[in-house]
Amino acid sequence: MHFIIHCTDKPGAAQVRADNRPAHVDFLKARRDTIYTAGPTLTDDGEGMNGSLLIVDLPDRAAVDAFAAADPYAQAGLFESVVIKPWKQVFEPLS
Repeated sequence: MHFIIHCTDKPGAAQVRADNRPAHVDFLKARRDTIYTAGPTLTDDGEGMNGSLLIVDLPDRAAVDAFAAADPYAQAGLFESVVIKPWKQVFEPLS
């Protein structure tokens, strides 16, 4: 089942993000088979990162909750909020 994970960084937490980015990327690479797509959300000027958006394919809500909690960003306390919702794909990406 697909789920979205939408995380919003705490204000002023750019250094926490930078310090934990290598571990976060390694975490995602190790779970690549469960990730449909992922990337940071950006500030309005497109220059800074202020959150994360992932779409994952996991069996149930318990699995996605465990995935989100194990993310090094989450463990470092980067996020002000994390919203997880089931997601249904309607349109395929254009090729």
